[in-house]
Amino acid sequence: MDNVLKYGGSFVASVKKSIHYGMLTYNRELIQNTIESLGSAEGITGIRLLDSDGKIAYSSVKTEIGNTIGENSIAFDILRLNMEGKKEEIARKKQWTIKEHKDGSMTLEFVEPIYNMYSCYTASCHVHSKKQDILGVMETRFSLSPIKTSIRKQSYTIAGFGVIFVSAISVVLCLVLYRFITKPVSLLAEGMEKVASGDLDHTVNINTKDEIGMLGAAFNLMTRELKASRKKLEEWTKTLEEEVAKKTEEYRRAQNQLIHTEKLASLGRMAAGVAHELNSPLTGIVTFSHLMLKRIPPENKQDREDVEIIIEQTERCSKIIKGLLSFSRATPSEKGLININMILDNTLSIVRGQAKFHNVKLVIHMDDTLPYIKGDPSHLQQVFMNMIINAADAMDDRGTLTIATRKVTSDGRSFVSIEFTDTGHGISEEHLGNLFEPFFTTKPVGKGTGLGLAVSYGIVKHHGGEIMVKSMVGKGTSFFIRFPVAE
Repeated sequence: MDNVLKYGGSFVASVKKSIHYGMLTYNRELIQNTIESLGSAEGITGIRLLDSDGKIAYSSVKTEIGNTIGENSIAFDILRLNMEGKKEEIARKKQWTIKEHKDGSMTLEFVEPIYNMYSCYTASCHVHSKKQDILGVMETRFSLSPIKTSIRKQSYTIAGFGVIFVSAISVVLCLVLYRFITKPVSLLAEGMEKVASGDLDHTVNINTKDEIGMLGAAFNLMTRELKASRKKLEEWTKTLEEEVAKKTEEYRRAQNQLIHTEKLASLGRMAAGVAHELNSPLTGIVTFSHLMLKRIPPENKQDREDVEIIIEQTERCSKIIKGLLSFSRATPSEKGLININMILDNTLSIVRGQAKFHNVKLVIHMDDTLPYIKGDPSHLQQVFMNMIINAADAMDDRGTLTIATRKVTSDGRSFVSIEFTDTGHGISEEHLGNLFEPFFTTKPVGKGTGLGLAVSYGIVKHHGGEIMVKSMVGKGTSFFIRFPVAE
């Protein structure tokens, strides 16, 4: 449209120059022939020259000559402002308009006032006086049909390129997902099935440096250790009856190794559950969260902070998976002086906005004078998250959850105590003894994996603390966690 307006202004200037001589000499025939000639150009639908009274003096369509223009045109407004002496408003008046006709066609109307110049009122043959500012108006109409056609073609072209671009991106994404996610996960699933069937010589070939590659390396290490443990156990079984009286110490070591072997067997089941339950969705969450973060504009700080929290918490879950894979061996802990109240606040800020807690009343009693403890903030946050979610599940997502922190003293030692009390269904006495075993759960099938309390128990013990539970069926359950105060 900018190009059309520039072209229209240039064309109107050319028309004025073409009829300038004819107007100075008052040669009406020359003026009319010039307008008819220019009006027959391609894209021009009409050229009219109006006098100061609004009558058509010259036109590319001869039948219009002598007619008076309508009051709803720009040319009429300019002539009216001229008669009222409003010269400044004429200068500010928009001199073009676009009209759409009943047949669907569109025209651009350009209006140019013809001012009384020095060469005009000094010509010997001219009839206008020096006092008359505007002698008339030139009105030129251009067809916009080529513009509409061009826009339509361009729209089809853009749509076509958009479809091609989206298709290409989809193919690339499918290839990337297959190469880095689907194929490695399939190899891990196949390896789990073979190891579960007894093939301890099987290894997975995943040579990537991401989380899936680390999981594959841990899986291969697990199978090697399982194979070595089973081989040792078989050797000990063959010689145990003959040397039981002579090698009591070896028997004790065999018992310890048996416990270690059972841990590794549990690790195999836990790793399979983690791989199927967590790793694939976590990888998808991290990937698409980064994509969402790139699409969020920098000024939208709230949404960016929310997505960054999602990425942070997902990466924390990946870190916990690594802790599960190292269940059978000691791992260095990133411990430091921490405030339990701050960890609880961070955990509650994550769960408060979830639909699961909309009907759960949270009653918080925190002792502001709590001393520091020594521990890993991310591990402790995982423990508190498990406690809060388990409490909500026990109450069917409606009820009251009371969380309290306090300092207690036992046997001359100071501890920080955290209490989680819910008003749920409670736990029967026959299940209390198995509550912290891996894969034991009282939840319905599909709602829990039985890993939450087992992992929490291991984390609490690793921090030198202890966890206790009291429950009454039909009244609720209370979990008490204690950590020694840092010296």
